[in-house]
Amino acid sequence: MPHLKITTNVSKSSIPSNFLKETSALVAKMLGKPESYCVVTVVPDQMMLWGGEEGPCAIAHLMSIGKLGVKENKNYSKTLGEHIEKHLGVAPNHMYIEYQDIKTADLGYDSTTFHDILG
Repeated sequence: MPHLKITTNVSKSSIPSNFLKETSALVAKMLGKPESYCVVTVVPDQMMLWGGEEGPCAIAHLMSIGKLGVKENKNYSKTLGEHIEKHLGVAPNHMYIEYQDIKTADLGYDSTTFHDILG
């Protein structure tokens, strides 16, 4: 159910081949969710500019049912910022991360919603 989407101007050829797998495992561990439900999307090669200057930058969106909040998001920002900087070269001060705590009734899966699955 967690989905991390990273939109970036980093080229596809510069993204390590293991980035998606490592990031999926990181998101699962970070949120305490089964990795079998985690989705990671990277949208590379975007025309993006940060603060009027060229260079690596990104916008990320992390959606999850629960496990998000003021204290948690601060920790996630640090963890994801360090991970993305290490692998994509995007400094944490050149990336926004939007957090979305979605209701179980608002996320469909396997011909139903997580409201029916989780209660």
